Amino acid sequence: MQMRPEMAGNALTRLRRAHGQLSAVIHMIEQGQECSEVLTQLAAVSRALDRAGFKIVSGGMRDCTVAHANGEEPPMSEQELEKLFLALA
Repeated sequence: MQMRPEMAGNALTRLRRAHGQLSAVIHMIEQGQECSEVLTQLAAVSRALDRAGFKIVSGGMRDCTVAHANGEEPPMSEQELEKLFLALA
């Protein structure tokens, strides 16, 4: 399934934010910050990446539902979507 700009938009925003957070985590480690502070920020990066992935999967689910409702062939099967969803879980 092709990633359309409207499907990727929110995910890209989340990924850019995660990119900035990850850069900050790397800087924190290089500066010798406290482990608890580093891990808190690393957890935030992880959540941001997960949310971006789930946003992409939900867009795919929406596309498949609309295609099915219009009597068209969905771009992905339910099994393919489930596999992608479980890859994030």
